[in-house]
Amino acid sequence: MLFELSRGGKSTHAGVLEFIAEEGRVYLPYWMMKTLLIAEGDLVIVKSTGLPLGSFVKIQPQSVDFLDISDPKAVLENALRNFSTLTVGDHIEISYNDKIYGILVMEIKPPGVGVSIVETDLEVDFAPPVGYQEPIPTPRGRPVMESKMKKEVERIATPDSAKKKPFEGQGQRLNPSGNKGKSKEVKNVGITLNTISVSEAKETVDVLDKNGSEAPAALNLPL
Repeated sequence: MLFELSRGGKSTHAGVLEFIAEEGRVYLPYWMMKTLLIAEGDLVIVKSTGLPLGSFVKIQPQSVDFLDISDPKAVLENALRNFSTLTVGDHIEISYNDKIYGILVMEIKPPGVGVSIVETDLEVDFAPPVGYQEPIPTPRGRPVMESKMKKEVERIATPDSAKKKPFEGQGQRLNPSGNKGKSKEVKNVGITLNTISVSEAKETVDVLDKNGSEAPAALNLPL
C-alpha cells in the first residue's frame, strides 16, 4: 500500500509502517513533516497511489560529515530498507552511529515524481556533499634527502686542488744533522726526496708548523 501525502503545493509519498494510529490521524517522520511544511495537528491530504519500481536514484548528502562513514554505500543500502518510496526533492534522513544524516533525492529512474523501492535492485549514484570542496593539488618540493645527496656528490666530485691553492703559507726547512733547534723559514720550497742512511733517519728532527707550535715527536719505526 502506497500513499501520496500533500499539503498546499508540497507533496511526497510513503508506505505503511504500522496500523496503530487512531481514525482520522496519521503519524509521519519528522523529515516528512518538514518537507510538507506542516506541524503537529495540521491537516494533510492522504491518497492511495501506485508507483513504478525504481531502478536508479541519485542522492546528495547535505553535510560533508557523510564522508566520515567508512562504507557509505553499505550504510545507505541498509538505511533504505526502511523506506518504501523515494520522491524527487525529498530530504530524507538516515541514522548511523547515533547521528542523523540528511540526504536529498535529486534524480530517479524511471523518470517521474516518485518510485517504489520495495523488492527491487536499485542503482545509487552519489553527488558531492553540500559544502565539499575539491582539494587543491600543491606542487611537491624537492625532498630534503635529495638536496643533501646532491650537495655531497658535488663536494666529493670537486678535487681538493680546486678548493685550496697548493703550497700556501710558509714552508719549513728540515735540519737532519747538528743544527738542532735551528730552523729557517723559506717560501715556495720544492721538496726533493733523497736516500739517507738508517742512522741519519733516527736522529731527532724539530719541526715547527706554520702556527709556530711544536710538531709531534718523530715516529721511530723499525726498518
